[in-house]
Amino acid sequence: MSNLNAVTLNGDATALADDAVTQLRAEFDGDVITPEHRDYDDARRVWNGEIDRRPALILRCRHAGDAATAVRFAARHELLTAVRGGGHNVGGLAVCDGGLVIDLSPMKGIELDAGQRRIRVDAGVTWAELDAATQKVGLAVPGGVVSTTGVAGLTLGGGIGWLRRAFGLSCDNVRALDVVTADGELRTLDARHEPELFSAIRGGGGNFGVVTRFEFDCHPVGPDVMFVAAFYPSEQGVDVLKRYRAFTETAPDAVSSFAICGTIPDEPDFPTELHGRDYVLIAACYAGEAETGARTLQPLRELGTPMHDMSDVMPFVDVQQLLDGDYPEGRHYYWKSLYMTALSDDAIEQVLSLAGERPSSLTTVDIWHLGGAMARANSGDTAFEHRAPEYLLGIESNWDDPRESDTNIDWTRQTCERMGAYAEDRGYLNFEPIDAEAIDKTYPQGYRRLRALKAQWDSKNLFRMNHNIKPG
Repeated sequence: MSNLNAVTLNGDATALADDAVTQLRAEFDGDVITPEHRDYDDARRVWNGEIDRRPALILRCRHAGDAATAVRFAARHELLTAVRGGGHNVGGLAVCDGGLVIDLSPMKGIELDAGQRRIRVDAGVTWAELDAATQKVGLAVPGGVVSTTGVAGLTLGGGIGWLRRAFGLSCDNVRALDVVTADGELRTLDARHEPELFSAIRGGGGNFGVVTRFEFDCHPVGPDVMFVAAFYPSEQGVDVLKRYRAFTETAPDAVSSFAICGTIPDEPDFPTELHGRDYVLIAACYAGEAETGARTLQPLRELGTPMHDMSDVMPFVDVQQLLDGDYPEGRHYYWKSLYMTALSDDAIEQVLSLAGERPSSLTTVDIWHLGGAMARANSGDTAFEHRAPEYLLGIESNWDDPRESDTNIDWTRQTCERMGAYAEDRGYLNFEPIDAEAIDKTYPQGYRRLRALKAQWDSKNLFRMNHNIKPG
Protein backbone atom coordinates (compact mmCIF):
# COMPACT_ATOMS: atom_id res chain seq x y z
CA MET A 1 0.00 0.00 0.00
CA SER A 2 1.26 3.48 -0.86
CA ASN A 3 0.82 6.53 1.36
CA LEU A 4 -2.77 7.67 1.64
CA ASN A 5 -3.48 11.22 0.49
CA ALA A 6 -5.74 13.17 2.86
CA VAL A 7 -6.82 16.69 3.85
CA THR A 8 -5.99 18.39 7.14
CA LEU A 9 -8.11 20.66 9.32
CA ASN A 10 -6.54 23.65 7.59
CA GLY A 11 -7.39 22.32 4.15
CA ASP A 12 -3.82 21.36 3.32
CA ALA A 13 -2.90 18.11 1.61
CA THR A 14 -1.10 15.53 3.69
CA ALA A 15 0.09 11.97 3.21
CA LEU A 16 -0.72 9.32 5.78
CA ALA A 17 2.24 6.97 5.88
CA ASP A 18 1.64 3.29 5.24
CA ASP A 19 2.90 2.33 8.68
CA ALA A 20 0.47 4.80 10.35
CA VAL A 21 -2.51 3.17 8.63
CA THR A 22 -1.13 -0.30 9.40
CA GLN A 23 -0.91 0.62 13.08
CA LEU A 24 -4.46 1.98 12.95
CA ARG A 25 -5.71 -1.34 11.57
CA ALA A 26 -4.03 -3.16 14.44
CA GLU A 27 -5.74 -0.94 17.05
CA PHE A 28 -9.16 -0.73 15.39
CA ASP A 29 -11.70 -3.58 15.64
CA GLY A 30 -14.06 -2.25 12.99
CA ASP A 31 -13.59 -1.84 9.24
CA VAL A 32 -10.92 0.48 7.84
CA ILE A 33 -12.17 1.54 4.41
CA THR A 34 -9.93 3.34 1.90
CA PRO A 35 -10.82 4.37 -1.68
CA GLU A 36 -9.70 1.04 -3.16
CA HIS A 37 -11.91 -0.95 -0.78
CA ARG A 38 -14.81 -2.80 -2.44
CA ASP A 39 -17.30 -1.18 -0.04
CA TYR A 40 -15.97 2.36 -0.44
CA ASP A 41 -18.73 3.78 -2.64
CA ASP A 42 -21.47 2.35 -0.45
CA ALA A 43 -19.72 3.52 2.72
CA ARG A 44 -19.34 7.12 1.54
CA ARG A 45 -22.93 7.42 0.29
CA VAL A 46 -25.36 9.35 2.50
CA TRP A 47 -29.13 9.83 2.39
CA ASN A 48 -29.06 13.13 0.44
CA GLY A 49 -28.29 12.38 -3.22
CA GLU A 50 -27.17 15.99 -3.65
CA ILE A 51 -24.06 15.14 -1.58
CA ASP A 52 -21.21 13.40 -3.41
CA ARG A 53 -18.01 13.52 -1.36
CA ARG A 54 -14.94 11.31 -1.34
CA PRO A 55 -13.22 10.90 2.03
CA ALA A 56 -9.70 9.53 2.25
CA LEU A 57 -10.59 7.12 5.03
CA ILE A 58 -13.77 5.71 6.57
CA LEU A 59 -13.60 4.02 9.98
CA ARG A 60 -16.65 1.87 10.68
CA CYS A 61 -16.80 1.54 14.47
CA ARG A 62 -18.02 -1.57 16.27
CA HIS A 63 -17.98 -0.07 19.76
CA ALA A 64 -17.13 3.07 21.73
CA GLY A 65 -13.47 2.04 21.97
CA ASP A 66 -13.25 2.17 18.18
CA ALA A 67 -14.69 5.70 18.22
CA ALA A 68 -12.03 6.76 20.72
CA THR A 69 -9.30 5.21 18.56
CA ALA A 70 -10.66 7.04 15.52
CA VAL A 71 -10.75 10.40 17.33
CA ARG A 72 -7.17 9.98 18.56
CA PHE A 73 -6.00 9.12 15.03
CA ALA A 74 -7.84 12.13 13.58
CA ALA A 75 -6.39 14.47 16.22
CA ARG A 76 -2.86 13.09 15.89
CA HIS A 77 -2.82 13.72 12.14
CA GLU A 78 -5.05 16.84 12.32
CA LEU A 79 -7.42 15.41 9.72
CA LEU A 80 -10.62 17.00 8.50
CA THR A 81 -13.17 14.80 10.28
CA ALA A 82 -16.86 14.02 9.84
CA VAL A 83 -19.01 11.88 12.13
CA ARG A 84 -21.77 9.63 10.83
CA GLY A 85 -24.69 8.22 12.79
CA GLY A 86 -27.65 7.62 10.49
CA GLY A 87 -26.23 9.72 7.63
CA HIS A 88 -29.64 11.39 7.23
CA ASN A 89 -28.65 15.05 7.67
CA VAL A 90 -29.89 17.29 4.85
CA GLY A 91 -26.57 19.18 4.79
CA GLY A 92 -24.56 16.01 4.25
CA LEU A 93 -22.54 16.62 7.41
CA ALA A 94 -21.77 12.91 7.81
CA VAL A 95 -19.15 12.86 5.05
CA CYS A 96 -16.28 15.09 3.92
CA ASP A 97 -13.98 15.41 0.91
CA GLY A 98 -10.46 14.14 1.51
CA GLY A 99 -10.81 13.69 5.24
CA LEU A 100 -11.74 11.01 7.77
CA VAL A 101 -15.27 9.73 8.43
CA ILE A 102 -15.96 8.21 11.85
CA ASP A 103 -18.89 5.94 10.99
CA LEU A 104 -20.98 4.86 13.99
CA SER A 105 -23.76 3.24 11.95
CA PRO A 106 -22.77 -0.37 12.85
CA MET A 107 -23.24 0.41 16.57
CA LYS A 108 -26.79 -0.88 17.20
CA GLY A 109 -26.95 -1.68 20.91
CA ILE A 110 -30.32 -1.12 22.65
CA GLU A 111 -31.05 -1.62 26.36
CA LEU A 112 -34.58 -0.91 27.60
CA ASP A 113 -35.46 -0.59 31.29
CA ALA A 114 -39.24 -0.54 31.09
CA GLY A 115 -39.64 -0.28 34.86
CA GLN A 116 -37.57 2.89 35.05
CA ARG A 117 -38.89 4.14 31.68
CA ARG A 118 -35.36 4.56 30.37
CA ILE A 119 -33.68 3.36 27.19
CA ARG A 120 -30.00 3.34 26.23
CA VAL A 121 -29.15 3.25 22.55
CA ASP A 122 -25.91 3.31 20.59
CA ALA A 123 -25.26 6.09 18.10
CA GLY A 124 -25.96 3.97 15.02
CA VAL A 125 -29.58 3.26 16.00
CA THR A 126 -32.40 4.72 13.89
CA TRP A 127 -35.72 5.90 15.26
CA ALA A 128 -37.46 2.91 13.66
CA GLU A 129 -35.21 0.60 15.67
CA LEU A 130 -35.73 2.55 18.90
CA ASP A 131 -39.51 2.65 18.36
CA ALA A 132 -39.63 -1.11 17.76
CA ALA A 133 -38.09 -1.66 21.20
CA THR A 134 -40.12 0.87 23.19
CA GLN A 135 -43.51 0.19 21.61
CA LYS A 136 -43.40 -3.45 22.69
CA VAL A 137 -44.17 -2.12 26.18
CA GLY A 138 -46.24 0.96 25.21
CA LEU A 139 -43.46 3.51 25.61
CA ALA A 140 -41.93 6.09 23.28
CA VAL A 141 -39.13 8.66 23.12
CA PRO A 142 -39.82 11.96 21.31
CA GLY A 143 -38.16 11.57 17.92
CA GLY A 144 -38.78 13.06 14.49
CA VAL A 145 -41.36 12.32 11.79
CA VAL A 146 -39.26 10.02 9.53
CA SER A 147 -38.26 6.72 11.12
CA THR A 148 -35.16 6.10 8.97
CA THR A 149 -33.49 9.14 10.58
CA GLY A 150 -30.63 8.38 12.96
CA VAL A 151 -31.21 8.95 16.66
CA ALA A 152 -27.86 10.69 17.11
CA GLY A 153 -28.01 13.50 14.56
CA LEU A 154 -31.63 14.39 15.19
CA THR A 155 -31.09 14.57 18.95
CA LEU A 156 -27.89 16.62 18.79
CA GLY A 157 -29.70 19.22 16.65
CA GLY A 158 -32.81 19.34 18.85
CA GLY A 159 -35.34 16.77 17.67
CA ILE A 160 -38.77 18.10 16.63
CA GLY A 161 -41.33 15.36 16.02
CA TRP A 162 -44.78 13.92 16.68
CA LEU A 163 -44.44 14.14 20.48
CA ARG A 164 -42.85 17.59 20.77
CA ARG A 165 -45.77 19.34 22.46
CA ALA A 166 -46.57 16.43 24.77
CA PHE A 167 -43.06 15.56 25.96
CA GLY A 168 -40.61 18.07 24.45
CA LEU A 169 -37.71 17.68 22.05
CA SER A 170 -35.46 14.66 21.70
CA CYS A 171 -32.62 16.57 23.37
CA ASP A 172 -34.90 17.48 26.31
CA ASN A 173 -35.33 13.78 27.08
CA VAL A 174 -31.64 12.83 27.22
CA ARG A 175 -30.55 11.86 30.74
CA ALA A 176 -26.98 10.71 30.07
CA LEU A 177 -24.46 10.52 27.26
CA ASP A 178 -21.30 8.58 26.51
CA VAL A 179 -19.08 10.87 24.47
CA VAL A 180 -15.55 10.80 23.08
CA THR A 181 -14.08 14.29 23.43
CA ALA A 182 -11.38 15.74 21.20
CA ASP A 183 -8.63 14.40 23.48
CA GLY A 184 -9.77 10.85 22.67
CA GLU A 185 -11.19 10.17 26.13
CA LEU A 186 -14.52 8.40 26.57
CA ARG A 187 -16.63 10.19 29.19
CA THR A 188 -20.08 9.65 30.67
CA LEU A 189 -21.99 12.93 31.07
CA ASP A 190 -25.15 13.78 32.94
CA ALA A 191 -26.57 16.56 35.11
CA ARG A 192 -23.92 15.88 37.80
CA HIS A 193 -20.90 14.94 35.67
CA GLU A 194 -19.62 17.81 33.48
CA PRO A 195 -23.08 19.47 33.45
CA GLU A 196 -21.96 22.40 31.26
CA LEU A 197 -20.71 20.07 28.54
CA PHE A 198 -23.78 17.86 28.96
CA SER A 199 -25.98 20.90 28.36
CA ALA A 200 -23.99 22.10 25.33
CA ILE A 201 -24.03 18.77 23.53
CA ARG A 202 -27.83 18.56 23.70
CA GLY A 203 -28.71 20.91 20.86
CA GLY A 204 -25.09 21.80 20.03
CA GLY A 205 -25.15 19.94 16.73
CA GLY A 206 -22.10 17.69 17.12
CA ASN A 207 -19.65 20.45 18.00
CA PHE A 208 -18.35 19.01 21.26
CA GLY A 209 -17.54 15.36 20.70
CA VAL A 210 -18.55 12.00 19.28
CA VAL A 211 -21.56 10.70 21.19
CA THR A 212 -21.48 6.91 21.24
CA ARG A 213 -24.50 6.23 23.47
CA PHE A 214 -27.66 8.05 24.56
CA GLU A 215 -29.85 7.42 27.58
CA PHE A 216 -33.41 8.71 27.16
CA ASP A 217 -36.52 9.06 29.25
CA CYS A 218 -39.48 7.14 27.84
CA HIS A 219 -43.16 8.10 28.05
CA PRO A 220 -46.42 6.12 27.86
CA VAL A 221 -47.63 6.33 24.26
CA GLY A 222 -49.74 3.91 22.25
CA PRO A 223 -49.45 1.30 21.05
CA ASP A 224 -52.42 2.82 19.17
CA VAL A 225 -52.91 6.57 18.73
CA MET A 226 -55.30 8.79 16.84
CA PHE A 227 -53.75 10.30 13.74
CA VAL A 228 -55.27 12.86 11.36
CA ALA A 229 -54.24 13.23 7.73
CA ALA A 230 -56.83 15.39 5.97
CA PHE A 231 -55.99 16.58 2.44
CA TYR A 232 -57.76 19.79 1.42
CA PRO A 233 -57.63 21.23 -2.12
CA SER A 234 -55.21 24.14 -2.36
CA GLU A 235 -58.07 26.38 -3.49
CA GLN A 236 -59.42 26.15 0.06
CA GLY A 237 -55.95 26.85 1.47
CA VAL A 238 -56.55 30.32 2.91
CA ASP A 239 -59.64 29.34 4.86
CA VAL A 240 -58.17 26.00 5.94
CA LEU A 241 -54.99 27.58 7.29
CA LYS A 242 -56.87 30.33 9.11
CA ARG A 243 -59.07 27.73 10.79
CA TYR A 244 -56.01 25.60 11.51
CA ARG A 245 -54.40 28.63 13.16
CA ALA A 246 -57.49 29.06 15.35
CA PHE A 247 -57.31 25.36 16.34
CA THR A 248 -53.65 25.65 17.35
CA GLU A 249 -54.39 28.60 19.63
CA THR A 250 -56.28 26.34 22.06
CA ALA A 251 -54.91 22.90 21.19
CA PRO A 252 -53.94 20.74 24.18
CA ASP A 253 -50.34 19.66 24.61
CA ALA A 254 -51.21 16.12 23.58
CA VAL A 255 -51.68 17.41 20.00
CA SER A 256 -48.63 17.86 17.76
CA SER A 257 -49.52 18.93 14.25
CA PHE A 258 -48.42 20.67 11.11
CA ALA A 259 -49.80 21.88 7.79
CA ILE A 260 -48.12 20.74 4.58
CA CYS A 261 -48.52 22.37 1.17
CA GLY A 262 -47.66 19.90 -1.58
CA THR A 263 -48.81 17.85 -4.55
CA ILE A 264 -50.50 14.45 -4.46
CA PRO A 265 -48.13 11.88 -6.01
CA ASP A 266 -49.01 9.28 -8.63
CA GLU A 267 -49.25 6.49 -6.07
CA PRO A 268 -51.91 3.83 -5.41
CA ASP A 269 -52.59 5.19 -1.89
CA PHE A 270 -54.45 8.05 -3.60
CA PRO A 271 -57.37 7.94 -6.04
CA THR A 272 -56.21 8.32 -9.64
CA GLU A 273 -58.30 11.43 -10.16
CA LEU A 274 -56.36 13.22 -7.41
CA HIS A 275 -52.91 12.56 -8.81
CA GLY A 276 -51.05 15.81 -9.48
CA ARG A 277 -53.46 17.99 -7.51
CA ASP A 278 -52.06 20.53 -5.06
CA TYR A 279 -53.14 20.14 -1.46
CA VAL A 280 -52.97 21.57 2.02
CA LEU A 281 -52.55 18.58 4.33
CA ILE A 282 -53.33 18.88 8.02
CA ALA A 283 -51.46 16.13 9.87
CA ALA A 284 -51.72 15.62 13.63
CA CYS A 285 -50.92 13.02 16.27
CA TYR A 286 -52.63 12.76 19.66
CA ALA A 287 -50.32 11.46 22.39
CA GLY A 288 -52.99 9.96 24.60
CA GLU A 289 -56.02 7.70 24.68
CA ALA A 290 -57.15 7.11 21.08
CA GLU A 291 -60.86 7.69 21.67
CA THR A 292 -60.19 11.05 23.32
CA GLY A 293 -57.81 11.84 20.49
CA ALA A 294 -60.48 11.17 17.89
CA ARG A 295 -62.82 13.70 19.52
CA THR A 296 -60.08 16.27 20.05
CA LEU A 297 -58.73 16.08 16.49
CA GLN A 298 -62.10 15.90 14.70
CA PRO A 299 -62.15 19.68 14.02
CA LEU A 300 -59.00 19.27 11.91
CA ARG A 301 -61.01 17.05 9.58
CA GLU A 302 -63.66 19.76 9.19
CA LEU A 303 -61.60 22.84 8.29
CA GLY A 304 -63.06 22.69 4.80
CA THR A 305 -64.12 19.89 2.47
CA PRO A 306 -61.29 17.32 2.29
CA MET A 307 -60.63 15.75 -1.09
CA HIS A 308 -59.00 12.82 0.71
CA ASP A 309 -58.90 11.77 4.36
CA MET A 310 -56.53 9.09 5.67
CA SER A 311 -57.23 9.77 9.35
CA ASP A 312 -57.54 6.74 11.62
CA VAL A 313 -56.54 5.10 14.86
CA MET A 314 -53.26 3.36 14.09
CA PRO A 315 -50.15 1.96 15.80
CA PHE A 316 -47.73 4.69 16.80
CA VAL A 317 -44.95 2.89 14.91
CA ASP A 318 -47.01 3.30 11.74
CA VAL A 319 -47.40 7.03 12.42
CA GLN A 320 -43.62 7.27 12.77
CA GLN A 321 -43.18 5.61 9.37
CA LEU A 322 -45.96 7.31 7.39
CA LEU A 323 -43.65 9.87 5.78
CA ASP A 324 -40.70 7.53 5.14
CA GLY A 325 -41.68 6.96 1.53
CA ASP A 326 -41.57 10.70 0.80
CA TYR A 327 -37.91 10.92 1.80
CA PRO A 328 -36.08 8.00 0.16
CA GLU A 329 -32.32 7.64 0.19
CA GLY A 330 -30.68 9.08 -2.92
CA ARG A 331 -33.25 11.79 -3.67
CA HIS A 332 -31.88 15.33 -3.83
CA TYR A 333 -32.69 17.59 -0.87
CA TYR A 334 -32.13 21.22 0.04
CA TRP A 335 -34.07 22.69 2.95
CA LYS A 336 -34.31 25.94 4.87
CA SER A 337 -36.49 27.06 7.75
CA LEU A 338 -37.67 30.04 9.78
CA TYR A 339 -39.18 30.49 13.22
CA MET A 340 -42.40 32.53 13.36
CA THR A 341 -43.99 34.12 16.42
CA ALA A 342 -47.36 34.35 14.70
CA LEU A 343 -49.18 33.19 11.58
CA SER A 344 -50.75 36.33 10.16
CA ASP A 345 -53.27 36.46 7.32
CA ASP A 346 -50.59 37.96 5.08
CA ALA A 347 -48.15 35.18 5.99
CA ILE A 348 -50.74 32.54 5.15
CA GLU A 349 -51.40 34.06 1.74
CA GLN A 350 -47.69 34.36 1.04
CA VAL A 351 -47.04 30.74 2.02
CA LEU A 352 -49.73 29.52 -0.34
CA SER A 353 -48.54 31.78 -3.14
CA LEU A 354 -44.97 30.57 -2.84
CA ALA A 355 -46.06 26.96 -2.54
CA GLY A 356 -47.81 27.38 -5.87
CA GLU A 357 -44.46 28.32 -7.44
CA ARG A 358 -42.59 25.18 -6.35
CA PRO A 359 -40.34 23.97 -9.21
CA SER A 360 -40.66 20.34 -8.06
CA SER A 361 -43.90 18.52 -7.27
CA LEU A 362 -41.96 16.61 -4.56
CA THR A 363 -41.27 19.83 -2.65
CA THR A 364 -43.39 20.88 0.32
CA VAL A 365 -43.81 24.06 2.34
CA ASP A 366 -44.69 23.18 5.93
CA ILE A 367 -46.02 25.04 8.97
CA TRP A 368 -45.17 23.25 12.22
CA HIS A 369 -47.10 24.18 15.36
CA LEU A 370 -44.66 24.41 18.27
CA GLY A 371 -45.21 25.23 21.96
CA GLY A 372 -46.41 22.91 24.68
CA ALA A 373 -43.76 20.94 26.56
CA MET A 374 -40.94 22.06 24.26
CA ALA A 375 -41.73 25.70 25.11
CA ARG A 376 -41.83 25.09 28.86
CA ALA A 377 -38.44 23.39 29.01
CA ASN A 378 -35.74 25.46 30.67
CA SER A 379 -33.65 26.79 27.78
CA GLY A 380 -30.59 26.79 30.02
CA ASP A 381 -30.76 22.99 30.36
CA THR A 382 -29.81 22.47 26.72
CA ALA A 383 -28.19 24.46 23.92
CA PHE A 384 -31.50 24.58 22.03
CA GLU A 385 -32.87 28.09 22.54
CA HIS A 386 -35.84 28.59 20.23
CA ARG A 387 -38.57 27.79 22.75
CA ALA A 388 -40.88 30.81 22.35
CA PRO A 389 -41.89 30.78 18.64
CA GLU A 390 -45.37 29.46 17.93
CA TYR A 391 -44.55 28.08 14.49
CA LEU A 392 -41.68 26.77 12.38
CA LEU A 393 -41.80 27.27 8.62
CA GLY A 394 -40.05 24.48 6.74
CA ILE A 395 -39.16 24.92 3.06
CA GLU A 396 -38.26 21.41 1.91
CA SER A 397 -37.09 21.19 -1.68
CA ASN A 398 -36.93 17.60 -2.91
CA TRP A 399 -36.20 16.48 -6.49
CA ASP A 400 -34.81 13.49 -8.38
CA ASP A 401 -33.09 14.89 -11.48
CA PRO A 402 -29.62 16.29 -10.65
CA ARG A 403 -29.92 18.67 -13.60
CA GLU A 404 -32.63 20.51 -11.63
CA SER A 405 -30.45 21.21 -8.59
CA ASP A 406 -29.68 24.86 -9.28
CA THR A 407 -33.32 25.69 -9.97
CA ASN A 408 -34.55 24.07 -6.75
CA ILE A 409 -31.79 25.47 -4.54
CA ASP A 410 -32.31 28.99 -5.89
CA TRP A 411 -36.07 28.75 -5.32
CA THR A 412 -35.56 27.58 -1.74
CA ARG A 413 -33.24 30.46 -0.91
CA GLN A 414 -35.51 33.03 -2.52
CA THR A 415 -38.58 31.64 -0.74
CA CYS A 416 -36.80 31.78 2.60
CA GLU A 417 -35.76 35.37 1.94
CA ARG A 418 -39.29 36.41 0.97
CA MET A 419 -40.77 34.79 4.07
CA GLY A 420 -38.18 36.49 6.25
CA ALA A 421 -40.51 39.46 6.71
CA TYR A 422 -42.86 37.21 8.72
CA ALA A 423 -40.20 35.39 10.71
CA GLU A 424 -38.55 35.92 14.06
CA ASP A 425 -35.17 34.35 13.35
CA ARG A 426 -33.19 31.79 11.44
CA GLY A 427 -34.38 28.25 11.55
CA TYR A 428 -33.93 24.80 12.97
CA LEU A 429 -30.44 23.31 12.59
CA ASN A 430 -31.67 19.94 11.38
CA PHE A 431 -33.45 21.65 8.48
CA GLU A 432 -30.54 23.86 7.43
CA PRO A 433 -27.53 23.70 5.11
CA ILE A 434 -24.24 24.85 6.58
CA ASP A 435 -24.26 28.63 7.04
CA ALA A 436 -21.28 29.92 9.01
CA GLU A 437 -22.63 33.47 9.05
CA ALA A 438 -25.90 32.49 10.74
CA ILE A 439 -24.66 30.21 13.52
CA ASP A 440 -24.67 32.96 16.16
CA LYS A 441 -28.40 33.54 15.45
CA THR A 442 -29.06 29.90 16.24
CA TYR A 443 -27.83 30.52 19.80
CA PRO A 444 -28.73 34.18 20.43
CA GLN A 445 -28.34 33.95 24.22
CA GLY A 446 -25.74 31.25 24.71
CA TYR A 447 -23.32 31.71 21.82
CA ARG A 448 -20.49 33.18 23.88
CA ARG A 449 -20.84 30.43 26.47
CA LEU A 450 -20.80 27.77 23.76
CA ARG A 451 -17.69 29.26 22.17
CA ALA A 452 -15.95 29.19 25.53
CA LEU A 453 -16.90 25.54 26.03
CA LYS A 454 -15.72 24.78 22.52
CA ALA A 455 -12.35 26.34 23.35
CA GLN A 456 -12.16 24.27 26.52
CA TRP A 457 -13.07 20.92 24.98
CA ASP A 458 -12.08 21.24 21.31
CA SER A 459 -9.59 24.09 20.98
CA LYS A 460 -8.39 22.94 17.54
CA ASN A 461 -11.95 22.63 16.24
CA LEU A 462 -11.55 18.97 15.29
CA PHE A 463 -15.33 18.61 15.22
CA ARG A 464 -16.12 21.19 12.55
CA MET A 465 -18.15 19.25 9.98
CA ASN A 466 -21.36 20.62 11.47
CA HIS A 467 -23.07 23.95 12.06
CA ASN A 468 -19.79 24.99 13.53
CA ILE A 469 -19.27 26.89 16.75
CA LYS A 470 -15.71 28.13 16.56
CA PRO A 471 -13.58 28.13 19.71
CA GLY A 472 -13.94 31.46 21.49
